[in-house]
Amino acid sequence: MRNGSTIRRRQLARQLRLLREQAGLTIEAAAPALDWSSSKLSRIENAQQLVDVHGVRSMLDHYGVGGEKWTELIELTREARRPGWWRAYGLNDYGYVPLEAEATLLREFMVMYLPGLLQTEDYARAVFDASATRWTAEQKEREVTVRMIRQKRLTSDEEPLELSAIVEETVLRRPVGGPAVMRAKLERLVEAAALDTVTFHVLPTAVGAHAGMGGAFTLLSFDRLGEPDMAYVEHPMGAVHLEKDEDVARARVVFDHLRSAALGPAESVALVEGMAEKL
Repeated sequence: MRNGSTIRRRQLARQLRLLREQAGLTIEAAAPALDWSSSKLSRIENAQQLVDVHGVRSMLDHYGVGGEKWTELIELTREARRPGWWRAYGLNDYGYVPLEAEATLLREFMVMYLPGLLQTEDYARAVFDASATRWTAEQKEREVTVRMIRQKRLTSDEEPLELSAIVEETVLRRPVGGPAVMRAKLERLVEAAALDTVTFHVLPTAVGAHAGMGGAFTLLSFDRLGEPDMAYVEHPMGAVHLEKDEDVARARVVFDHLRSAALGPAESVALVEGMAEKL
């Protein structure tokens, strides 16, 4: 479920750049020997252009790389080029889903609706119905299916994904999809919170002003790949990936402040259960 993501491409690009530098070559010196322009080599090293196996072999030859490192880089090149499972549902390799597919830990703060990994199908449909995007029935069902596939990693033994989620209390109380959808949503939260991979917090409305009033965000960690953390911010006009150390560090601080202000996991589940009983 993890093939072809931008994370693999970035991992490959970084290693290729490091190997060139270790060989004592500048981009201007290396590119002509590879029959490439300097701009093409720069794009490859910045993960803006994907390179094929033949190109990587030429690079490794020129940089004097062999043995296990050769084998490792060739396999990584193949992995980076394999289409991810999301392609079958009309998604490309540059959105959020490919990033999540490589992540080992998500820290999410949500202010308008539940995290996608905790939604029921009917709740997801209701969210899509309310979107400014004009989905066709087929597109909407495709998006819902993708969301359900993503949730499987929360219970996967081979590719587990850990989720630490904080949601504002208003998210739980917002009437999305009607009473039956609301009740199912709350029951789903209780079930998910019992998973070893899920930590669920509610930020009470009574807290008042808080560090996350600027909006929702997600922190992605890639411990298995040794990649640096990344922050992802979705907004009505699109989304932004934040990779600078200072931006990601600020997101971590905000998340920690919010977690400190939120109810603990047991209290959060009790609140959800109480709300479900009243419906």
